[in-house]
Amino acid sequence: MTYGELTRKLRRLGFQMYRRAKGSHEIWWNPSTRVLTTISAHKDREIPKGTLADILKQLGLTIDELRRN
Repeated sequence: MTYGELTRKLRRLGFQMYRRAKGSHEIWWNPSTRVLTTISAHKDREIPKGTLADILKQLGLTIDELRRN
C-alpha cells in the first residue's frame, strides 16, 4: 500500500492530517477518537508491511477494516 492509498482510506475513516513533522513525515489524527500516528509521506513508495502494521496498531485498526474503506 502506498502513502496515497493509505491517506485516502484514513480520510474515509475520519482521520485528518494534523501537522507536518520532521523530514518527510506527517502526523495524522482522528478528532473523534483523539488517536495520533506518524506516517512517512513518500508518495510513490510502498509502505513496508511492518511499518503499516505499526501504524494500524497505533490507530486501533485492523488491515481488514482499512481494506474495506
